[in-house]
Amino acid sequence: MPDAKLHIGVAGLGRAFELMLPTFLAHPKVALVAAADPRSDARARFAAEFSARTYASIEELCADSTVNAIYVATPHQFHAGNVCVAAAHGKHVLVEKPMALCLEDCRAMIEATERAGVCMVVGHSHSFDTPVRRTRDIIARGESGALRMISALNYTDFLYRPRRPEELRTESGGGVVFNQAPHHVDMVRLLGGGMVRSVRAVTGAWDSARAADGAYSCLLEFEGGAFASLTYSGYAHFDSDELVEWIAESGYAKDPAVYGSARAALRDVPSQQDELSLKNSRLYGTKTNASSGPRPESESTRWHQHFGLLIASCERADLRPTPRGVFIYGDTEKRFEPLAPPDVPRAEVIDELWDAVFLDRPPLHGGAWGMATMEVCLAILKSSREKREIAMHHQVGV
Repeated sequence: MPDAKLHIGVAGLGRAFELMLPTFLAHPKVALVAAADPRSDARARFAAEFSARTYASIEELCADSTVNAIYVATPHQFHAGNVCVAAAHGKHVLVEKPMALCLEDCRAMIEATERAGVCMVVGHSHSFDTPVRRTRDIIARGESGALRMISALNYTDFLYRPRRPEELRTESGGGVVFNQAPHHVDMVRLLGGGMVRSVRAVTGAWDSARAADGAYSCLLEFEGGAFASLTYSGYAHFDSDELVEWIAESGYAKDPAVYGSARAALRDVPSQQDELSLKNSRLYGTKTNASSGPRPESESTRWHQHFGLLIASCERADLRPTPRGVFIYGDTEKRFEPLAPPDVPRAEVIDELWDAVFLDRPPLHGGAWGMATMEVCLAILKSSREKREIAMHHQVGV
């Protein structure tokens, strides 16, 4: 059934949807047919742009018989309930990361989709990125020897982008561990085989005005002896895109002369309500964000997405995925395996869901994988709080 399409209903027309929109527009196996959002302006714009039906609630969206898959892009705290509603209506699900905010909710989502006989994919995380997958293929071929160590770091302005109040409270699912660690953990679990044995971590919350965790550093030990160190800072100082040729996480070129713009924008926001208004002004459907047409950056080449610097150390080579390809630093030579720019950004996410729905191919990023990643993320918080190593019990292999 090569011509079959995912008829997607979007739950939540916020920032996550805007990031996935270029994929939905360009992928030949997707049709956007419906959406649900509490904002009437977002619904009106979606209906006009896609000649699609819109609803105020996910229950109404899931009752739409023309929809065969729901993209859950609502705030984190609603993921579990939204997935269960979609499954109860017989809809396949693509749910944004983080899968949920606790393991109990992850289990409920898995049970609901299994009971309904529908597929669930947890994404987008950067473990979908082609350079990371190519690195995994090189490791699997065995030509570089066994994987021994992974070093991954990312420094961004995450904490200083306009936020809703709950996004600045770790206990409500805010901060970098819930928002950014799923990318890091998914990538190193993919490269390391999936089976994390234990986690030891520390987190940092260094700005009382933005009290959520803004940094973490952790050590993951895998079954078999390999280990990974992950470091993330969202405090808007050093920008690790400098280490990947000034290509932004999105895959577009970044201007290195623009420094401090995130913090500067917040200096002109006097109150929490003003910050919320600023965030809302940038959402899909608002007057200041009125077009889904090409943005200025789209005039340049879009390379593969990335999540900072990553080096996988094998017995006979270090491997470094980049937006343009993979560097291989061997015993006697350094070489580069180039990758062509993607025709469709994040196509791998849709491909995995399509294969699961129409070819009955079990997805890598299914419920069990998503729950295993969240177990590690929650262990980062627990390890930092309790100052001890945390053993894992719900891991799954690649």
